Amino acid sequence: MNFLRYDVRDGIAEIHLCHAPVNALDVAMLDALITALERANADAGVRAVLIASDLPGRFCAGLDMKKLLDSSPLHIHALLSRLYIKLYDAQFNLSKPSISVVSGAVRGGGMTVAISSDMVVAADTATFGYPEIDVGVLPAIHYVHLPGIVGKHRAFDLLFTGRTFSASEAHELGLVARVVPEAELLGQARALAQSLASKPRQVLAMGRRAFVYANDNDYRRRVATAVEVFCNAAATPEAAEGLAAFVQKRAPDWTKAAAS
Repeated sequence: MNFLRYDVRDGIAEIHLCHAPVNALDVAMLDALITALERANADAGVRAVLIASDLPGRFCAGLDMKKLLDSSPLHIHALLSRLYIKLYDAQFNLSKPSISVVSGAVRGGGMTVAISSDMVVAADTATFGYPEIDVGVLPAIHYVHLPGIVGKHRAFDLLFTGRTFSASEAHELGLVARVVPEAELLGQARALAQSLASKPRQVLAMGRRAFVYANDNDYRRRVATAVEVFCNAAATPEAAEGLAAFVQKRAPDWTKAAAS
C-alpha cells in the first residue's frame, strides 16, 4: 500500500501524503513518513522539504480511530513512539528547512505532523482542531508545546473544547506562518522553499540546528509523560465508548461509560 508520494523537484523534496480516504495515521504510514524525511536528509541534492497532501480537502485527520479501538496497549505505545518521538527526531535531525503545506482538515495527530515542521503554510480554507477529548482520549503531546506557542489559556480553550478553528485564527495564534489562497498554496510553498534553499547551505544548516536546540524546551523529558497520559486515557471505559461511537457514527453515551 502506498502511504505517500516522494519526489524531488529543483532541489526540493516533496512528501505528499496519499493514504485515502483521510490520511489517517497508523504505524505503517508514520514509518513511511519518517523514512521519507530521513531520505531527504541523507540526499545532498535536497535543500528543503515540503510535506503536503494529495487528497482534496484533507491534510491529515489524525490517528486511525478504527485501528486504535482494537489496539493493545503495546500497539498504542508503538504508535505514539513514532508520532511523538521518532517523527520529532526525524525533523530535529534535518539539516535543511521543512515546510508543512496544509489544505483541508487538519485534526489531532495531523496537527502533530503539521507543526513538527519548521513552518506551516496554510490554505485560507484550511481548518484545524484537537477533537480527541470528544472521543474519550487526550491530545497529551500538545500539552507539551501548545501553551508555549499560543499561551496557557488559549491552549486550554483549543485542547479542552475540541472546537474547529480557521486558518486565519491559526495564523493569529502563531500556529501558522502564512495563509494563502487555496489555488496558490502549493505554488507559494514551493517559492518559499526555493527562497530558503537559495541561502548559504552550511550557514543555514548551522542556524537551523541552533534554532531547534534553543526551542527544544526539554521536549524529550516531557514527552514521556504525554505518552503515559494518552495510554492511560485510552484504557478507560470512556475511551472505549468514544472510539466506538466515532467508528459507528453516533453520539457517545458518557453516562453509560462512566457506569462501566
